[in-house]
Amino acid sequence: MARIDGVRSKDAGLGVKLVYYFTRRNFAKLTGRAPERLEPLEVYAHAPGLLRGYGRLEQATAKLHRLPWRLQVLAELKATTLIHCEFCIDLASQIARRSGLSDEQLLALPRYRDSGLFTDLEKLVMDYAGAMCRTPAQVPDELFARLREHLDEEQMVELTHHIALENLRGRFNVAFGIGAAGFSEGMVCAVPDPA
Repeated sequence: MARIDGVRSKDAGLGVKLVYYFTRRNFAKLTGRAPERLEPLEVYAHAPGLLRGYGRLEQATAKLHRLPWRLQVLAELKATTLIHCEFCIDLASQIARRSGLSDEQLLALPRYRDSGLFTDLEKLVMDYAGAMCRTPAQVPDELFARLREHLDEEQMVELTHHIALENLRGRFNVAFGIGAAGFSEGMVCAVPDPA
C-alpha cells in the first residue's frame, strides 16, 4: 500500500481515466495480466500535468526499437533489482519471462557475472546498468568502450535511456512505498540484488 492514497479511477477526471485504461491495456499486452490498480499512476494522478508528461515520455520510450529487446529487458530488470522496487521487479520479471528469460536466468541475476546463462554482451549490459544505478553513478570509460564494440550510438542512447528511466520509475515507487501488483504472482520472480 502506497504511503499516500492514489487517485482512484472513480474519482479521476476523463484524461486520467484514459491514461489508466490505456496503461492497463499495454501492461496486459506486455505481461498477459492486467492488475486492477496501478498505484504508481494513481499517485502521479495527484499532479495531472506531470502524469501527462510522464505518459508522453513512456509513449516515446515504447517506440524505441534499435536496441535488441532482450538487452532492454535485462538492463531494466537488473536496474530494478538494484533499486529494490517491488512493483518494478514484479512487472519486469513477468516481461522478462514473456521475452524468453528462463526461471533459472531470473534467479541467476544477482550472480550473473559467474553464470553461463548469459552472453558476454548481456553481462556488459548488466554491468552498465549496475554502474548507472550507483549513487553517485560511475560509468568507467573501459566499460563504455567495451559496450561500443557491440552497440552503435543510437543503441547506446536507447540503452542508457532505458536504465535511467527505470531509475526514475523505481526510485519514485520506493519513495512512495508502492509494492508489487501481482504481475508475477505464483511464478518465479527476480530477487533484489544484495549489492
